Amino acid sequence: MRNPIACAALVAGLALPAMNAQTGIFESSGDIGTVLHKGSVAYDPATGSYRVTASGENVWGTADAFFFVWKKMSGDVSISADISFATKTGEEHKKAMLMIRQSLDADSAYGDVAAHVAGLTSLQSRESKGAATHEVQANVSAVPKHLELTKRGDDFYLSLADEGEAPHFAGPAMKVALDGPFYIGIGVSAHNKDNIETAIFSNVRITPLAPTTAKGTLYSTMETITVASTDRRAVYSATGRFEAPNWLKDNTLLFNAGGHLLRIPADGSAKPVTIDTGAIVRINNDHVPAPDGTMAGISDNTEPGGSRIYLVPMAGGTPRKITPKAPSYLHGISPDGKTLAYCAQRNGNFDVYTIPAAGGEETRLTTAEGLDDGPEFSPDGRYIYFNSVRSGSMQIWRMKPDGSEQEQVTPDDGFHNWFAHVSPDGTRIAFVTFSKDVPADQHPPDKEVMVRMMNLADRKITVLAKLFGGQGTMNVNSWSPDSRKLAFVTYQYIQ
Repeated sequence: MRNPIACAALVAGLALPAMNAQTGIFESSGDIGTVLHKGSVAYDPATGSYRVTASGENVWGTADAFFFVWKKMSGDVSISADISFATKTGEEHKKAMLMIRQSLDADSAYGDVAAHVAGLTSLQSRESKGAATHEVQANVSAVPKHLELTKRGDDFYLSLADEGEAPHFAGPAMKVALDGPFYIGIGVSAHNKDNIETAIFSNVRITPLAPTTAKGTLYSTMETITVASTDRRAVYSATGRFEAPNWLKDNTLLFNAGGHLLRIPADGSAKPVTIDTGAIVRINNDHVPAPDGTMAGISDNTEPGGSRIYLVPMAGGTPRKITPKAPSYLHGISPDGKTLAYCAQRNGNFDVYTIPAAGGEETRLTTAEGLDDGPEFSPDGRYIYFNSVRSGSMQIWRMKPDGSEQEQVTPDDGFHNWFAHVSPDGTRIAFVTFSKDVPADQHPPDKEVMVRMMNLADRKITVLAKLFGGQGTMNVNSWSPDSRKLAFVTYQYIQ
């Protein structure tokens, strides 16, 4: 059989990579970290495939243990392969990986695509030496036919393809800043220090990528994150911009795209469906489900003059206008469903207002100079949380529903914090954090941001995720009904 790498190179008019009798297109191989059984690689020049056998406890946490076949490179690059396992027994999380890592140290910064024998396929990364590993899982139930890891600058992302398909972006993307040359290759970990496991890599390609200043195609990805573990999963990815998930009690996600309101199962098991909103077709990212699930409050720009608030049946139908004045942006509905809380600009200032869900006169709750935004009721109805720039930076505040007892919740910690979302059990708030180089009264798109969480009992703040996003990532409450997960949107420009 002819070497498929050689065939592909000849067709493309490319120079053939130097071949090593033991490691093929790679320079060397060896165990990384502490392993009980020495690993090995067997390269078959006839098929261009690699049979990698390894021990190793895991590639996770703050240190790795696996067998790595590698070459040293610099610049932008992709690595792709078909991956299969010699046996499907043993540890269900044994993994075969396409990897780019800073060094051969066990605790090195890295990004990889990890295929697990159980079917889990994920993008994993350690952003710096000795840091914890994080992952974004792809929305697949079996290892795809072909996997690809791409590095462009600090951006790492996962593409995949089934039989007969070209590789396409799968949703998972993370950022790892590598300094100078790095190691790129294939690896295997048994996920059990006492075991030895084997994976086969075929159709292996390493493709240097030319530098470019083009932005590429924008992709939006709906993700969910388990707050206890910070494991992330890509639910749905598509070209263009969609925004702002609400997590409904029936475990579907409500979001906006192209001026419409859509729903998708929170596990990504079906495609989105559009909710009929009649003539109201310029819906923005400020929408909230009613507590009983029968209605959705929406903010829409169809009428001249700016955003107004409407209520529409969750099953679809004709919206009913609540706020005749514009602009008005909905963020909260009281637990009894009788009151809407929103941000509105009146007389040149943005403040927090409430209005009866049945319609009527609006009530102004904040009067401080500067922007007050994002009002949301706590589940027990005792507070309205909101974000305010009155301290000089954007921070989370709260007040009683009548506007009294306004107090700052998040400290001035060198960041701007937007859109406090209270967990259904009332114990935590999650919010989007911008760096101080973003103006305090702005929450633009296409920024490096964090999703952070505060425990309300001790006011301790933890980082749940770092991502490329901002406007549209988590404008409205997206906690799961059991308070265990959050949903948000990340963005990526793909060449």
